[in-house]
Amino acid sequence: MSRAKLEFLEASKSFWNPDKTQFWQDAGVDLVIDRREGYCLYDLDGSRLIDVHLNGGTYNLGHRNPELIEVLNAGARRFDMGNHHFPALARTALAEALAACTPDGLQYTIYGAGGAEAVELAIKSARNATGKRKIVSIIKAYHGHSGLSVKTGDERFSRTFLSEDTLGEFIQVPFNDLDAMEDALKGRDAAAVIMETIPATYGFPMPHEGYLPGVRKLCDRYDALYIADEVQTGLMRTGEMWGVTKYGVTPDIMVIGKGITGGMYPISCCVVSEHAGQWLKQDGFAHMSTAGGAELGCIVALKVLEITQRPEVRSMVRHISDYIRSGLDEIRTLYPDFFVGIRQNGVVMGLEFNHPEGARPVMRRLYENGVWAIFSALDPRVLQFKPGILMTQSLSEDLLRRVETAIGLARGDVLGSTPKSGRARA
Repeated sequence: MSRAKLEFLEASKSFWNPDKTQFWQDAGVDLVIDRREGYCLYDLDGSRLIDVHLNGGTYNLGHRNPELIEVLNAGARRFDMGNHHFPALARTALAEALAACTPDGLQYTIYGAGGAEAVELAIKSARNATGKRKIVSIIKAYHGHSGLSVKTGDERFSRTFLSEDTLGEFIQVPFNDLDAMEDALKGRDAAAVIMETIPATYGFPMPHEGYLPGVRKLCDRYDALYIADEVQTGLMRTGEMWGVTKYGVTPDIMVIGKGITGGMYPISCCVVSEHAGQWLKQDGFAHMSTAGGAELGCIVALKVLEITQRPEVRSMVRHISDYIRSGLDEIRTLYPDFFVGIRQNGVVMGLEFNHPEGARPVMRRLYENGVWAIFSALDPRVLQFKPGILMTQSLSEDLLRRVETAIGLARGDVLGSTPKSGRARA
């Protein structure tokens, strides 16, 4: 490690986040991101990493996508953030575009600057529309770190700031358990159920057949709204524009973040039905966000929607997801005692390892071999593996070669034996 990098890491501990900085050093990841281009990151020392973390899908279209840079630069010649109190050309244009491409019945877009704020908006809208306070979420859920959103997730993220639910207003049930969901809803006291379509921080467990439609039916039966958190599964990551519609579900509220920014300008969206958004007619000043719906962010997001909905992008996602899955299956045959499963829907992938924290050594070995992916915080057996939706064939081939090497080395680290020789692919 260079002297300049060492000095920077020490400054990071002094002035930014000492625990997080030290955590990554202890994990063998001394990454300081410098240049970034396409689906590659370059460390301060110059080494290249293929990015299959994508900051949770923020970089679906790659880092510094040229079309997004162009539209942002052009927009900045006329616009800035704008004033959140007044109608705005870009803000209304994006809301109209979202009404056109989101599931039937979603009408209004309420803006935030990040996903957690959009989740807050979803919860507040559901409470207003139903006159109820109770919110049901999934055990090991993650919906952000702000005041209401953090209460919907794992207590790991709430207890540090004494934000645990003490009033019984936030209830959690196991994923894929319709009986538990019905038990939580049958008192008719729940405003909403909020779920990631495929829970990311929990390692992307896939919904069982009929589960999400079953939850939708329970919401209808017991007068609760369905909030779909599409922050990580939206924008074509499953091979369809929105993951929840691929499962045959029409939500009352949809939360969109990360990828809608293009990684270029912070923005998030809470898209609501007429019923869920009735407060917008009662008191449009009830929620305010200075940076929510910033006009430059809306301009970028409009371009993100246009790129993402191109027919060739849908085809590309399906091709890349099939190609990478085939390569991962071959790698799994080399190390079946360690690499034990692949959870997948499109380019939403979770790689399962036969060790309680098996994804941690895999992450480290991937980093050493030029790939950046991250373990699932709430299930570290699983590596979050998220290729971009515009990945090329050649980069995918390069990625798989590096993954094969890294998993073999991690297997040796965990099982204490020499990795198998030979290649899974020609």
